[in-house]
Amino acid sequence: MTIINGQEVNEQVLDEMERTKWSRTWKTFLKDWRLYALLVPLLVFMFLFKYLPLKGLLMAFKSYNSSVDVLDMDWQGYFFMKNLFNDATFWRAFRNTFVNSMYGLIFGFPIPIMLALMFSEINSNGYRSVLQVCSYLPKFMSTVVITTVLTIWSRNVIGSTSTIQGLLTKVYINLGWMSETEKILEEVRFFRPLYQVSGVWEGAGYGSIVYFAAVLAISPTSYEAARMDGANKLQQIRYVTIPGMAPTLSIMLITRIGHALNIGYEKVMLLYTPANYETADVISTFVTRMRSGENGGAVTTNYPLGIAADLMNSIIAMALVLGANTISRKVSDTSLF
Repeated sequence: MTIINGQEVNEQVLDEMERTKWSRTWKTFLKDWRLYALLVPLLVFMFLFKYLPLKGLLMAFKSYNSSVDVLDMDWQGYFFMKNLFNDATFWRAFRNTFVNSMYGLIFGFPIPIMLALMFSEINSNGYRSVLQVCSYLPKFMSTVVITTVLTIWSRNVIGSTSTIQGLLTKVYINLGWMSETEKILEEVRFFRPLYQVSGVWEGAGYGSIVYFAAVLAISPTSYEAARMDGANKLQQIRYVTIPGMAPTLSIMLITRIGHALNIGYEKVMLLYTPANYETADVISTFVTRMRSGENGGAVTTNYPLGIAADLMNSIIAMALVLGANTISRKVSDTSLF
């Protein structure tokens, strides 16, 4: 007899299970082959766009030559990695990426949760549906449209006969935050608030979907028991809703931390100017400029530097995910893996 998980199992049964392992696996596959077929497009996508491009990371350690394949390029070792660590513009982009991500985590993570809690307290299904649709709409707007609106609101065109000022410009001037000759998108101090507020407006409603579903999954009997014990609405949220949402909150927080350094370059590139690089330039825009040969150098030297920056960004993001996952597993027994 063999003991498995505290139970005695006959060795003949174990031998029979081992002998028929592959036949049982094949029968299960034939039974649910439609579900496995749905995995094929995902596997093809992962191979073409996630694993196949990994070969390009070798350019961070090779001498760039566009006329030959990356595998045939000459090795340069850690030359470009050393240059990257000595590049002040990279550390500026890294600092801006980290700061913008932390601001997004501090302000952008709790607001969808609060929005989901507010939706859960609305008794009228029709009224709640209208509010939810209105909050989702900005997510489906093009980034170009959003940045265009922000640019129009932020313009300050001073002419000889007339002055054209956007909505934000007028508000900032009336509040005394800027002079009448300054321009919002060319001022270093305004980029981060503008980026964060527009990001929260764009993604808060859509991000609340997951948390709203987690609230609906909580048993109504838990709220009834809390009310019978004399708990008011805030106490119900504190002792019933938040603990019930805890697993979802942990998973979403780990995912958010994993994307902390992956700020999309589209919105930043459409908003930033050389005048506000000090706070606007992030790693993704730094990589884009390096690949295009900007930053005062040739494409042959900057392209591998951009690849090295992208690789370093991915390594740091992976370390953040592993660290957050480990802490979550030890603290709450909830983790991604």
